[in-house]
Amino acid sequence: MLDIRGVRKSFRKPDGSELLVLDGIDFTLGEGEIIGLLGRSGSGKSTLLRSIAGLTPPSAGSVIYHGNEVTAPPPGIAMVFQGFALFPWLTVLENVQLGLEALGLSTGELHRRAIEAIDLIGLDGFESAYPRELSGGMRQRVGFARALVVHPNILLMDEPFSALDVLTAETLRTDFLDLWSEGQLPIKGVILVTHNIEEAVLMCDRILIFGSNPGRILNEIKVELPHPRARLDPAFRDLVERIYVEMTTRSASVPAGRRTEYFPGTGIGTILPHVSSNSLSGLLEAVAAAPYNGEADLPVIASSLHMEIDELFPVAETLQMLRFAEVAGGDIRLTTEGRQFADFDTDRRKHLFARHLLTYVALAAHIRRVLDERPVHQAPWSRFADELEDYMPPAAAVQTLRTIIALGRYAEIFSYDDEKQVFSLDNP
Repeated sequence: MLDIRGVRKSFRKPDGSELLVLDGIDFTLGEGEIIGLLGRSGSGKSTLLRSIAGLTPPSAGSVIYHGNEVTAPPPGIAMVFQGFALFPWLTVLENVQLGLEALGLSTGELHRRAIEAIDLIGLDGFESAYPRELSGGMRQRVGFARALVVHPNILLMDEPFSALDVLTAETLRTDFLDLWSEGQLPIKGVILVTHNIEEAVLMCDRILIFGSNPGRILNEIKVELPHPRARLDPAFRDLVERIYVEMTTRSASVPAGRRTEYFPGTGIGTILPHVSSNSLSGLLEAVAAAPYNGEADLPVIASSLHMEIDELFPVAETLQMLRFAEVAGGDIRLTTEGRQFADFDTDRRKHLFARHLLTYVALAAHIRRVLDERPVHQAPWSRFADELEDYMPPAAAVQTLRTIIALGRYAEIFSYDDEKQVFSLDNP
């Protein structure tokens, strides 16, 4: 039904250079398939979904739907968004009917199809309710009904369960899969964007694993488990483990026995994820404690800490960057210094953290060096933001500076006055 051919997407930055978001995306969607696009935030999954929906054209390549290239939103493709995206001044019935109004149907047909979609998704009785009267799960059900009411061939779902609490999300997933497996939904194919590995294994027939900067398909995994799938089934757990391994495997060029020498690049131009010292300390303590005792299986500890990959991976990789841990093959293992950190009291932790931050994170050392060299030991935010924007987009520069400020404050290697937007060596 759908053929994605060499899709590439880039955006023009203010300085005229190009920010490449997607590169070389190729895959097909067949009738009766649910395909999952799995990857961390920033890997271009949602951008790809919008290109498929005809909302943003690719910079190169093509999206072919039933033999025709998609250049505008085509009939037959509908989308469910991460946010509920409901009009608060419209009732449930009116929100659902909105998707039909552009089709030029009669009033009676509008009403009939909207009522059928509302009944199908389990909201019978709430037709006259406004969004403010509904729980998050019920509001997302309205989003599903609004997409299904146009009887699409393909349903695009952009992290539709991520804004819901765990129990509500599980209920909605199960209801959707029940309707899908029973053939009650009008759709013939689904593309699901997610960063939840278990969700992908639970729902999808094929999983496309995306890498970042730019977004590329790193691997395709077929899920051949029969429905309904049980999370505690050994085959289910094995597949989850395999995907964690796929997403943390190092380059094959790394010599065996020398893994600790190979860590992510940490030059000044490295984009730092949004992590806090609390999350770093918490993961170190969790891995150091029993039953892991310094080495943990990522899917196991993610489950025990109720963390998804978008939460776990940035923390684990920052610990790796700081040489407190090594992440490979779906496992996290603490280094000697990582174990020491977990055992130390607060002051000794800060001293150890400061030493590693200055040694292994070039931006932290750079800021400290600039402050040391200036007679007043101060420098404005713009001094470093402008420098970082030579390497990364402005939003990433802001995120990177915010992260280094948080880590630098914890290590007490510099301070920052947010009102004056000034770095300094002042000790409050």
